[in-house]
Amino acid sequence: MNGFFDIPSDLQHSWLGLIGLHLREALLPVLGGLLIALPLSQLCVRFRWLYPPVLWVTTVLYAIPSLAFFVVLIDYTGQTELTVMIPLTVYTLVILVPAIVDGVRSVPQETLAAATAMGFGPVRRYVQVQLPIAVPAIIAGLRVATVSSISLVSVGALIGNQGALGNLINDANIYNRPELAVNAVLTMAVLAILADGLLVLVRLLMTPWMPSGARARRAQRPEPEVAAR
Repeated sequence: MNGFFDIPSDLQHSWLGLIGLHLREALLPVLGGLLIALPLSQLCVRFRWLYPPVLWVTTVLYAIPSLAFFVVLIDYTGQTELTVMIPLTVYTLVILVPAIVDGVRSVPQETLAAATAMGFGPVRRYVQVQLPIAVPAIIAGLRVATVSSISLVSVGALIGNQGALGNLINDANIYNRPELAVNAVLTMAVLAILADGLLVLVRLLMTPWMPSGARARRAQRPEPEVAAR
């Protein structure tokens, strides 16, 4: 373990500092993507013709490699964190928009009719009825987006040490210190697991009515037949 946490001075951060930087570059795009995806998904649900073109555009953007995104953006945003976070926000949108749209559309029509009968307008119905019911689908999308974002931040090491923990992989090659690369990979894996576990906990707290674990399996298990006497 000698030198495992000995971070080269050219990175200008300690190991904990790199973790904080990595989380900032990974989670802010997820938050930004969520804030954009919520109203955009509502428009796609309300105007069904809008969903196919939105999905097509986001899918095409997702297909663009992050390095190509950096090349386009670097003339406008320079070698900054913003150059890394903009593509990650776009990638988050591709994951969250379909998840939110599918979750909102899964709300039973009887529930929507009851909310309308109670005087709920479109916005209030979306916020107080559709979104809470769609929470499991939204959290599922957030789990994928968050883990993906934590992984992709490391690519920022290619544009002037903006890859946070990914910079350790670059320095591992420069200084011939493979333990730095091991440190980066293990730390990112632990961060992804912790973030995923936290989102699962949030889902459990926000949807206490949903069965989970053993309760869900027992609920789905058929009752044994009673032998006739």
